[in-house]
Amino acid sequence: MQKNLFSKWERLLFSNLLVGKNASHKIAYIGLVTAFVVVANIFFEFKLADTQFSLTLAVSVVAGILLGPVFGFVACFLGDLVGFLYNSAGFVYMPWIGISMGLTALIAGFIMQGIPERSTWFLYVKIALIALLSFFICTIGINTTAFWLLYSKTDYWTYLVSRLFVQGQIWNSLVNYALLFLFIPLWKKRKF
Repeated sequence: MQKNLFSKWERLLFSNLLVGKNASHKIAYIGLVTAFVVVANIFFEFKLADTQFSLTLAVSVVAGILLGPVFGFVACFLGDLVGFLYNSAGFVYMPWIGISMGLTALIAGFIMQGIPERSTWFLYVKIALIALLSFFICTIGINTTAFWLLYSKTDYWTYLVSRLFVQGQIWNSLVNYALLFLFIPLWKKRKF
């Protein structure tokens, strides 16, 4: 019974990739993924007019799958913080962005580890579930609401439509989710 509880606790912390590794391997993986998140925050973001495009959504999902829910969250939050410290461009730190990135990794880790795949097509159902939950919880629930509370002078629904369609967050999200639908099945097939 105690071994079973320990394995459930360990599965909460680590992905299948890390569950059998020693502490130094786990720390190395967490450090590498955190560094990858930092690089994504610095180099995979660009602005086009008023629209900011980035690959941080896809990177956060990959972090959650590679490391597991809890350490995926930690790697994404720390990666966002370190990326900001390296390249703040004079802006104020917005911790809700790191929290939403971390929650995206947490959601991806729980769904990919916690829901068994009964068939090949079920992987696509899991990716769609990750996309829907991260979009509604993180993009809309956390990021849009935080920006609205701090910076908007309009009602919430006007700001939501503006942020999604005028500022292009919907397009950024769709590109990230499309990349996940392409990348994750190839990754699972090749077992990287």
